[in-house]
Amino acid sequence: MTRFILPGAIAALVSFLSTPIVKKLAHKVGAIDIPKDDRRVHKTPIPRLGGLAIFLGFIVSILILFKINLLEINREIFGMVLGALIIAAMGFVDDIRPLPAKVKLLVQIAAAIILIKFGIKIEYITNFFKSDTIGFLSQETIKLSILSIPLTIFWVVGITNTVNLIDGLDGLAAGISAIAALTLAYVAYAKPELSNSQDTLMLTLALAGSCIGFLPYNFNPAKIFMGDTGSLFLGYILAAISINGFIKGPTAIAMIIPIFALGLPIFDTTFAILRRAFNGKPIMQADKGHLHHRLLSIGMGQKRAVLILYTISSFLGFSGAFLLEQEYVNSAIMLVITVAIVAIPINQTWVEKHKASNADKRH
Repeated sequence: MTRFILPGAIAALVSFLSTPIVKKLAHKVGAIDIPKDDRRVHKTPIPRLGGLAIFLGFIVSILILFKINLLEINREIFGMVLGALIIAAMGFVDDIRPLPAKVKLLVQIAAAIILIKFGIKIEYITNFFKSDTIGFLSQETIKLSILSIPLTIFWVVGITNTVNLIDGLDGLAAGISAIAALTLAYVAYAKPELSNSQDTLMLTLALAGSCIGFLPYNFNPAKIFMGDTGSLFLGYILAAISINGFIKGPTAIAMIIPIFALGLPIFDTTFAILRRAFNGKPIMQADKGHLHHRLLSIGMGQKRAVLILYTISSFLGFSGAFLLEQEYVNSAIMLVITVAIVAIPINQTWVEKHKASNADKRH
């Protein structure tokens, strides 16, 4: 039992103790988030850079686990840490002085290529066209060749940015990342045959712990934000762990689990892209159409909105776990509940816009 508690406990303690120090550093280097537009939910300047504490919690935990022989820092883990260091360094600079979007994208691609160079890449995909199986239940896989590299880069860059985009309310990204990490940890523990279980278990528990240690300072009302240092690091490391622990192997069902674990940020980002494309706006243009903005628009406070989003993320995790255990009815029930919860703020926002439009026409 100690080996399960230790990774998260160490990471949480380091993250919790280092956050006040990081907060002072943020003030010293000028990494302060000043609300300059109506997309910002906070009204007063708040230091960012808190992701540095999350990063430190994760790294220190890994080093201690290595020292006491609970984790072997092999080639793949070294590649993850190296790439994460580059992403966190870029986020640190961006939190002090914002970098151009193109520069950030190039660094993310470079960090994804580092994973590939160290043997972490998507090598198989599920064969959805196998005639004697039903969709995602198929155990048939197709080995990728040259497509492995662009697909890996797409996954890493995509997940890195989905977590970054969902970081819009106090405690949201840290909590969602912790839930995703714990979902992956459960799968690694319950189904070791599907993953590189020991490494995946230790890494995900350490990551969850580092997020939990940061949350007391970041939950509403936030005393510090994680900034890009945290959101980009969390997205990147979750993407890397999910490839190395699950998607990398030739077991089709394991590929589905990271998608469920990261379902909320994936859905929110996909919906944002479709929404902007449908409205004829640039895909990268920020707006107030994210799910957390919609919850606020129907009168919810930050705490309640974040707790609802935690619930959605947890239900998606449960749905993935039920799927893994071949409890398809329970998995479907969880998905239906999740869709219903998500549909409420979207429908409410549409109704309000429709009423406002009709009112304008009458006048």
